[in-house]
Amino acid sequence: MRQRVHDRTVARNAVESIASAGEDRFAVPARRDGQTNSDDSRAIVKTGTTILGVVGADVAVLAADTRASLGGQFVTNQRARKIEPVDDRMAVAFAGSVSDAQSFVRRLRADLQLYKLRHGRPASVETAATVAGDLVRRGPYRILELVLAGVDDAPALYQIGRGGSVMRTEYAASGSGMQLAYGALENAYEPDLEVTAIRSLACSVVYSATERDTASGDGTTLATVTDDGVDLETFDTPEAAVAETSEEVA
Repeated sequence: MRQRVHDRTVARNAVESIASAGEDRFAVPARRDGQTNSDDSRAIVKTGTTILGVVGADVAVLAADTRASLGGQFVTNQRARKIEPVDDRMAVAFAGSVSDAQSFVRRLRADLQLYKLRHGRPASVETAATVAGDLVRRGPYRILELVLAGVDDAPALYQIGRGGSVMRTEYAASGSGMQLAYGALENAYEPDLEVTAIRSLACSVVYSATERDTASGDGTTLATVTDDGVDLETFDTPEAAVAETSEEVA
C-alpha cells in the first residue's frame, strides 16, 4: 500500500515537472539572485522578448518582436503576436507566460466591455490601467509584465509591473531586451513627436534590441493608437519595419 502511494506521488510530481518545463514564455527578466519569487513555484523565467511603448503628440505606439522561445534556448514560434487591442482606442503589449497573457487579454477585454455597459461610456486609459494592475496583482498572472497604450482626451502610456504596480510614463520597455531598448529610447526620445516619427523610433528601438539580445528577434509588430482606433501591423523582419517607417518620415 505504501509503495502504491509513493508511486502515485512520484508520477504526479513528474507530470507537474514536465508541464511546467514545457510552457512557452515571452520574456520577463529573472531575479538577479537566481531565485524564484516566493509566490511562484514554477521554474525561473529565462526566455526573451522586447516590448515597448512611446507617447507622441497625438498618438501612442506599442512595438514588439515576434519571437517566442522555450527556456530561452529553443524558438517555438517566430510569429508570436505580443500586442493585442483591448478596446476601441487601447492596446496592450505583454511579456511573460504565453498562457497568462492569453487569459489576461480575454479578462481585460471583458472587464472593459462590462464597464462600458454599466457606465454608458468607455473606460479611460487610466481606468483601464488600474483594472489591469488589479488583475495582475490579484489574479493568477504571476509571470506577466505589460505596457498599455491608449487615447481618450490625450494619448497615454502606462507600465504595469509583475506585482500589479501602475506607472504613467512617456516611454517604457520590458522583457530581456529592455536594457537595450531603454538606452535607445533615452537617446532618441523627444516630447510631442509626430505619428511618423514615433512609429519610426519604436521600430528602430526594437531593431536595436534584437541586434544584441539573442532571445528577441524574427519580426516586428507595431500598434499605432490614435483617435481613429488601433492600427496593428506586422513586419517580417525588424529591418523591414525600420525601412518602411523611415520612409514615412522622409
